Amino acid sequence: MSQVKRLPKRNEIPDELKWKLEDIYPSQEEWEKDYQWVKEALPKTEEVKGTLGRSAQDLLKGLDFDTQLSGKIEKLYSYAHMKKDEDNSNTDAQALLDRAQALYVEYSSAVSFYIPEILAIPEEKLEEFLSAEEGLEVYRHFLHDINRKRAHVLSPSEEQILAMAGELASAPRTIFTMLNNADLRFPNIRDENGEEIELTKGRYIQFMESRDRRVRKEAFKTLYETYGKHKNTIASTLNASIKKDVFFSRVRKYGSTREAALKENNIPLSVYDNLIDTIGRNFEPFYEYVSLRKKALGLDELHMYDLYVPIVKDIEMKVPYDRAKEMVAEGLKLLGENYQAILREGYESGWIDVMENQGKTSGAYSWGTYFAHPYVLLNYQDNIDNVFTLAHEMGHAIHTYLSNKNQHYVNADYKIFVAEVASTLNEILLTEHLLETLEDPKEKAYILNHYLEQFRGTVYRQTMFAEFEMIVHNMAETGQPLTCESMSKVYKELNEKYFGPEMVIDDEIALEWMRIPHFYRSFYVYQYATGFCAAAALANRIRTEGEPAVKRYLDFLSGGGSDYPINLLKKAGVDMTSSEPVQTALDNFAEMVRRMKRLLLD
Repeated sequence: MSQVKRLPKRNEIPDELKWKLEDIYPSQEEWEKDYQWVKEALPKTEEVKGTLGRSAQDLLKGLDFDTQLSGKIEKLYSYAHMKKDEDNSNTDAQALLDRAQALYVEYSSAVSFYIPEILAIPEEKLEEFLSAEEGLEVYRHFLHDINRKRAHVLSPSEEQILAMAGELASAPRTIFTMLNNADLRFPNIRDENGEEIELTKGRYIQFMESRDRRVRKEAFKTLYETYGKHKNTIASTLNASIKKDVFFSRVRKYGSTREAALKENNIPLSVYDNLIDTIGRNFEPFYEYVSLRKKALGLDELHMYDLYVPIVKDIEMKVPYDRAKEMVAEGLKLLGENYQAILREGYESGWIDVMENQGKTSGAYSWGTYFAHPYVLLNYQDNIDNVFTLAHEMGHAIHTYLSNKNQHYVNADYKIFVAEVASTLNEILLTEHLLETLEDPKEKAYILNHYLEQFRGTVYRQTMFAEFEMIVHNMAETGQPLTCESMSKVYKELNEKYFGPEMVIDDEIALEWMRIPHFYRSFYVYQYATGFCAAAALANRIRTEGEPAVKRYLDFLSGGGSDYPINLLKKAGVDMTSSEPVQTALDNFAEMVRRMKRLLLD
């Protein structure tokens, strides 16, 4: 009888396949020293209170002190979190993380006076401070960003009331999360072998990728039938969340909920509008892809439950980790020798935790602290999808590396609007490289399918989500009722518009909005689509222009958060306030669909 293959324990993983957290803290004793320093320093914030507007020197002293505090806490927290992620059963690491989280709460409370005090400084006086004290120059963007929101900040007593209402404001999201993750239970369905298996959200996509259409249909109908039983409750939670957005946008004197959300990172409304408008003028390539999927699967009708089954049969593309590193490096050669050198450093210097082990956090991410190199968590499996994951996470890591190397701590952290650009660009360049170098048509088709599905999920789908959010918020702002029926009608009509005439829009899909947690973080998902489009436009420029485009791109990666995201992208050669980057991405998608058709149908 053969033994079941078990996951190795953490201490059984070779050191060369582990990240080096000792580059942050060589020992727990060193962690404890920083922890104690912060505990002793926090009470000293009382000495800063009331001084920030006194003089340029006092403002600099206060900001430098806060930078010291927040830097130490970031370092403590990131180390503890990654230590726990190595093995979630490690109780010592759990304890470190609990202490780091509690310390952050203490810190947030202790420094809560900073922004109100800075905003109490008249604009003219703040400019005088910046001119008089050279040391404040690194804080210029930070201070201007605070000052930019001056018109939307209320009096201290009003701000205190809004802060106190924070817990109430988060209630719709909390209630939905508990219902969606804890209370919802789905019935059993029959798998490909006829065995009864409980449907869960985690298994849903696996069932939707099944080659057995009966399994896909049964999973689809069972999932939405279950959500449908809670339709009035979930409609009420989303309605409450949207009304919360309306309340806060009006109290803070914004023109709309959308403006309030986008102004947080100084994103013009035209970026959102251009995305939806440009996608709306380019449905034909997507309709063509839908038609290709229908033909490739040999179906008379394409239903919503046929969207996730691969149109290219699984192929054996076994890629060991060492080969994956080579493939990624080869795919990113266009980014130049400097980028390659950083990539090699990441491979060889303990940035990456490669293998799955017992208790390790699942999935993949890139993270770290300003005070050490970036870190990448993988759970590497020997397949092509994991090669793309490595390219993606190293994109994030090198973006972080260059930002940290070239920016002061206060300006190093880049915004979510640009966070997915570097990772997606790496995947696009790797895709093109593989399509140029692979010889097997089946392997090429598999790579194309990977890209097309990524584009569908990231650009078309997230833009549809963004349009839904815009419509239902407009309804709330103009006094129209938000009921299950009204929101479902909007959502079904959007599916009909986006998927086109060859897709059967099943009635159940009208309820899909009920299971999307991102709708409780309004006007967020559009950034997935804009990030992908920005990456596609930059990749196109790098392929056509060469070195000048590469230099602009590396400057962008080095910019961190030193300027607003829109401005950083403009310097790299991509203007997201225009339709051009979105159109470039859509043109690339159309060409990929044509290539796929030639491979599968010719």
